Amino acid sequence: MDASNLLLFPLLLLASLSPASTLRLSDTRLPSTQAKKLITDLNLFPKHSVNIVDRHLTNRSRSKIVEKPFKFPNFIDSDGVSVEDLGHHAGYYQIEHSHDAQMFYFFFESRSSKDDPVVIWLTGGPGCSSELALFYENGPFKIGKNLSLVWNEYGWDKASNLLYVDQPTGTGFSYSSDKRDIRHDEQGVSDDLYDFLQAFFAEHPELVDNDFYVVGESYAGHYIPAVAARVHQGNKAKEGIHINLKGFSIGNGLTDPAIQYKAYTDYALEMGIIKESQYKRINLIVPVCEAAIKLCGTDGTVSCMAAYLVCNGIFSSILSIAGNINYYDIRKECVGSLCYDFSDMETLLNKNSVRQALGVGDIEFVSCSTSVYQALLMDWMRNLEVGIPELLDDGIKLLVYAGEYDLICNWLGNSRWVHAMEWSGKEQFASSSEVPFEVAGSEAGLLKSYGPLSFLKVHDAGHMVPMDQPRASLEMLKRWTEGSLSETARHPESLVSSI
Repeated sequence: MDASNLLLFPLLLLASLSPASTLRLSDTRLPSTQAKKLITDLNLFPKHSVNIVDRHLTNRSRSKIVEKPFKFPNFIDSDGVSVEDLGHHAGYYQIEHSHDAQMFYFFFESRSSKDDPVVIWLTGGPGCSSELALFYENGPFKIGKNLSLVWNEYGWDKASNLLYVDQPTGTGFSYSSDKRDIRHDEQGVSDDLYDFLQAFFAEHPELVDNDFYVVGESYAGHYIPAVAARVHQGNKAKEGIHINLKGFSIGNGLTDPAIQYKAYTDYALEMGIIKESQYKRINLIVPVCEAAIKLCGTDGTVSCMAAYLVCNGIFSSILSIAGNINYYDIRKECVGSLCYDFSDMETLLNKNSVRQALGVGDIEFVSCSTSVYQALLMDWMRNLEVGIPELLDDGIKLLVYAGEYDLICNWLGNSRWVHAMEWSGKEQFASSSEVPFEVAGSEAGLLKSYGPLSFLKVHDAGHMVPMDQPRASLEMLKRWTEGSLSETARHPESLVSSI
């Protein structure tokens, strides 16, 4: 055992003895229980923990492209649009460099112009289907009464050609017959998504010249920088089809854990969730957390699990004080174990008529995968900020946005890692003015930008900004992709955050 691993045991011991920590190895905050809680808090109860199937028991043959236009059987539209008119597609791509991974996606052509950017949306979890965003945040539809679907006035397909991908493999309708396709790090995740994108653009050559953006939220704060870097690397190496990458955006994400976990107590104190005495007590565990994360960055195996256990003691200590607070939106309370009710999505996508329309056959829908969650535990405390400076210096745009009432991936921690990032424009970004982000004559947020980097604190929103502020989020996407994010700002204001 090397020296770094020897340090893990005293770290864990200190954490368990700390008056701030409630961490125990038999605790309900262990990874397996945390994964289940993540799912049940959303009122989701997937039948399977992951989509690993027996190839001999499915009706599918191994093929590269399975895509079809579709129309949801319960879609309500007074104009009676046809499948062809909708421009909605769903299907699978075989992931080339996998054992047998089949990645499912929805693709919605822009309602405005086919020249609009191509935007891929990635939901976090880790292990939650991107259909969560499709139906509850920024997709073309909202789920109405009796599982009917109605147009979303602020769907992001009004400004982009929009892709939702079930990933990593095993999530949603994506599946494999080989357990080796379950990913454990961002190298595997980003390689799979690069293969997916190569297959997508091969099938849709008419979109190859469109601007391309990678967007998502939550644990996708890990996925998004990794995928953007992988695409950029592929372009530089001329590996396959050139993907016209223009930018990437992280919404309420987990990107730099060392900075973001340290911000938990500051945010909780600032928002009145904890008192000063509790703040001081919980902060005793912060140095232990930082040391564990540092070991994870250099060792990367057992130390990463130790960092996960130690650092989540900070978050769980805050929650033990806050009670039934909704940690995705501190303005709300969780009723029992229910923080949101996304069960209609799960019911809808498991209906036989819907599965037939989508062409998924006998594949079950896994709304959130506990197996994928646990497989990525060694990835959790990795710092994904490290690859971003090169992208910025090469002119690839980054927008980090965060709803102000989210606790779990709060705006303060996100603001701090963005400001701390070492890149060529660091000083200029730090000294730039913060300005109002105005939508329809009202201030919807506070924006700070320099060159390719922008940070937006969104007012009156929690973890899921497009759900809480649909109009503002659509405007954000439009202006950012058009290069006019701060266009309506008028009067510079002093920086609100404490950096």
